[in-house]
Amino acid sequence: MCEEATRSRVLVVGATGRLGGCLVRASLAAGHPTFALVRPHHLAVPDSAPLTSLAGATVVKGSLEDYPSLLEAVRQVDVVICAVPTKQALEQKLLIRAIKDAGCVKRFIPAEYGLDPTKVQICGMDHGFYEKKIEIRHLIESECIPHTYICCNFLMRYLLPSLVQPGLDAPPRDEVKIFGDGNTRGVFVEETDVAKFTICTIDDPRTLNNTLYLRPSGNVYSMNELVDLWEKKINKFLNKIYITEEQLLKNIEDAPLPLKMDLIFIYSTFIKGDQTYFEIDSRKEGTQLYPHVSYTTVDGYLDKLV
Repeated sequence: MCEEATRSRVLVVGATGRLGGCLVRASLAAGHPTFALVRPHHLAVPDSAPLTSLAGATVVKGSLEDYPSLLEAVRQVDVVICAVPTKQALEQKLLIRAIKDAGCVKRFIPAEYGLDPTKVQICGMDHGFYEKKIEIRHLIESECIPHTYICCNFLMRYLLPSLVQPGLDAPPRDEVKIFGDGNTRGVFVEETDVAKFTICTIDDPRTLNNTLYLRPSGNVYSMNELVDLWEKKINKFLNKIYITEEQLLKNIEDAPLPLKMDLIFIYSTFIKGDQTYFEIDSRKEGTQLYPHVSYTTVDGYLDKLV
């Protein structure tokens, strides 16, 4: 559907980040006039990698702390997409004010991604990670700003390169830890694919004031299934060590940051099932809404790590 829609003008906030850069490129590839909000210190080095990766976009100077620059940027576009890290989630408040005051934005996609913050069952142990996103949702809805929330679960570059083994940089070849009974499933999506699906929503009335979930059938795996897939690829059985829920909670309690957060997200996904315990209406799932969009599968991703 996105290939037939009228091309909106798109502003990406957080454009010099990894996901932000993917969103800029996906927007340009879809034919949208695309603007990238870039902080002044990046503009001081015009040949830097973050800027050269934005070729084709109109670069606009500004930051989330500078309201006049936000208002000026927002007034030039129809759609605003934010891709700042979660630690900056509450800094979107000034951006929301600019969107409200500009009065021209027909769709705002805030910096959510990840899990649906309203579905997680670990609030209270996540150090405010999801509460920030919920607070931003409440502000968007109280200001009646047209929006779409993108819930893509895990980006593939997080945890999957180590086969969900915190501390490792590559999948194990001898021994693997499996959390819980290993049967609870998580979801992994390549960030370039997250960007493509996100851009498809911006002119789609079906996703207006709604949530788009990404749960591609080829990317939903339990730890047991991941290990089985990896063993077949390397033609070797691994020694499996099962970590009980009780032991994982103890490990979380004792772990320093940032390892603590890795273990919390593993607990949320592979013990509590926060990514997959609930059913998704097919009218809200990305691969169902946009079947023409190709995506990287977990199987294909692991092939590159063999």
